[in-house]
Amino acid sequence: MIAEPPFPTDREPAPVAGVDYEKPVFSAVITPHRSLGPNGFRLLIALLCAASIVSSLPFVIMGAWPVAGFFGLDLIALYIAFRVSFARAAAFEEIILSPIELLLRKVSHRGRHDEWRFNPLWTRLERDVHAEFGVQKLALVSRGQRVTVAHELPPEERAKFGDALGRALADIKRG
Repeated sequence: MIAEPPFPTDREPAPVAGVDYEKPVFSAVITPHRSLGPNGFRLLIALLCAASIVSSLPFVIMGAWPVAGFFGLDLIALYIAFRVSFARAAAFEEIILSPIELLLRKVSHRGRHDEWRFNPLWTRLERDVHAEFGVQKLALVSRGQRVTVAHELPPEERAKFGDALGRALADIKRG
């Protein structure tokens, strides 16, 4: 008769008590900065429209009415440029770091998703630092893959973000 092993062999090893490997250690969503909100945009367009009307009125009175059309074209071009800028603000980067995985998800303003998954133990954060301008680029590097992160942040915020992500990666590597 064959004796059974004292424990089932098809089970996974017992997890370490008190450690949730799926729980994020670090999580961030990076969105492009837009200094002008919707109310500011409406106010700016209203003021520019009023300024265009006031500026083109003397030309219309003098009989040079096509000038008013060019003022209108400038206003339409500015409106379109702002709308494109606001549409591009829908893009974002999401970084989620857990003890077993580093997930980087980039979503473009058109909804295109790109996703990278890294083992945090094999991933390092590279910084390109300029002496005068600060952190110019952050990149996640793992097994020959290099992905730029936090491109939309200004250098000061990129440095703070890099410090926080670097600390979180180091904490995971220490165990």
